[in-house]
Amino acid sequence: MNSDRTPGFGTNAIHAGQSPDPSTGAIMTPVYMTSTYVQEAPGVNKGYDYSRSHNPTRTALEGNLAALEGGKHGLCFASGMAAIHCVVNLLQSGDHVIAGNDLYGGTYRLLQTLYTKFGMETTFVDMTDLAQLEAAFQSNTKLVMLETPTNPLLRCCDLEAIAGIAKKKGVLTMADNTFATPYLQTPLALGCDIVAHSTTKYLGGHSDVVGGALISNDLELHQKLMHFQNTCGGTPGPMDAFLVLRGTKTLHVRMDRHCDNAMQVAEWLSTHDKVARVIYPGLESHEQHELVKRQMRKGGGMVSVELKASVEQAKQVCSSFEVFSLAESLGGVESLVDHPASMTHASIPVAERRAAGLEDGLIRLSVGIEDGDDLIADLEQAIARSIT
Repeated sequence: MNSDRTPGFGTNAIHAGQSPDPSTGAIMTPVYMTSTYVQEAPGVNKGYDYSRSHNPTRTALEGNLAALEGGKHGLCFASGMAAIHCVVNLLQSGDHVIAGNDLYGGTYRLLQTLYTKFGMETTFVDMTDLAQLEAAFQSNTKLVMLETPTNPLLRCCDLEAIAGIAKKKGVLTMADNTFATPYLQTPLALGCDIVAHSTTKYLGGHSDVVGGALISNDLELHQKLMHFQNTCGGTPGPMDAFLVLRGTKTLHVRMDRHCDNAMQVAEWLSTHDKVARVIYPGLESHEQHELVKRQMRKGGGMVSVELKASVEQAKQVCSSFEVFSLAESLGGVESLVDHPASMTHASIPVAERRAAGLEDGLIRLSVGIEDGDDLIADLEQAIARSIT
């Protein structure tokens, strides 16, 4: 490829960060199953000394993910939460964080049950309301943490506007890009400082690995994060890195199918008489649809649907599928269904849950890459069997 040509996303997905193995010519990155590396002399090595610090398989994945996000530096972790934990380690006792009020539950738990005891304070705001966000800044605010689309209400916030507000105040912005993936949106290009991923989801894409990642452009920030990555030790094993690297090679083709199926499912559900509301960023009815068209390539693979159903009826729907599988997590090639009121958000008091928009009949669909007509037929029979 000509050196002055910028590779397309699909080319980067397959090649970035990787080259044939120099010793054998193997086209796939080897799984370097080693804990340590022989040194020529004390402190003289080939760039690797201990696999918690660096591993060649992980190096390839970190370069690959950085390229996909349009970033310069990538770091990989044993889970998405290990990645988020690394970011929060940038803070000091007495610092203040602003976070989305429908943040991923694991991130909320980290902030509220761990870091509060170290004297760190968090204010949760509606990130779609820029005035509310701006009013939340304090003199000790050091980090803005956001997700878009959110889980499970798929709210979308303006990455460029939020990053701009934070930059004027000298505050870092971290965007969790797990739901959208770098194929659909690139927060770094919109001004965010750090992009976080649960690589367990769409990046891995096959429900067979747990991992996390951080991508950034600033070398000094990267070095701070790398220090905490190594110090805290939440790094992935080489096989985990290999599995995610295998997954990213087909990310673009999988995401196209996820998005097309999700749109087909969302449009069909919108016409169903047992459905009160369909939440999907690709639909014109989505409250941030104009922002979505500006910020994302497509609407994503997640659909949330509020059924005209009680908790028990919604649970029955979730247990009646033949193609969709009832399970937590998302982003794999197979379609999954989750009932927040009895699963991911069951610990939230009923009144508080409903006030947040999580109604009894809300179910979340991770739409896979099966045949779209089969997914619709499965939804049709599950609803008919469960809601009269």
